[in-house]
Amino acid sequence: MLELLQEIDQSLTLLVNHANSSNADSMMVLFSHKLTWAPLYAALLFLFQKIFGWKRTAYILLAIIINVVLTDQISVMMKEYFLRLRPCHEAGFKEMLLLADGCGGKYGFVSSHAANTMGLAVLVLMILKNKWMTIGMICFALVNGYSRIYLGKHYFFDVVGGFALGAFLGLIVYYGLKFAIKKFNL
Repeated sequence: MLELLQEIDQSLTLLVNHANSSNADSMMVLFSHKLTWAPLYAALLFLFQKIFGWKRTAYILLAIIINVVLTDQISVMMKEYFLRLRPCHEAGFKEMLLLADGCGGKYGFVSSHAANTMGLAVLVLMILKNKWMTIGMICFALVNGYSRIYLGKHYFFDVVGGFALGAFLGLIVYYGLKFAIKKFNL
């Protein structure tokens, strides 16, 4: 059963990785870079301030920081626990990959990019409860995760695992924020 899952994971990874072109390579490198999304983060901060005012925005910003720290640190701990090589470090598999942007760290399960972006997406969509923001934030996370597979930095299931971790932690942080606002009359 484990071998079948690994075959499926490798096949899906190659399917995404081989859907390449020079234009797509450049776009995926851009989408995968953390600073690319800085305007989105600034726009979210502006939107929160406009809707909730500075005081509540400060609490939301604190929740976002807690969420990012949790998703990042737990995903790193999982990488060190599972020790699953990234596809670009896997002997016999890396030769099949098209690498547009190098390889990255040694281990890949779970994807920190996927966990961070999905955690942020879930937290934001739970706070705003707006259909269009939900679609936009989920697309933001999916594009980022797709770029990690496309670039050969993660297997398909590394990204899915990162999405699951991020969504779970995003919900936990949201309900923690909601509890704190109610409990301490914030």
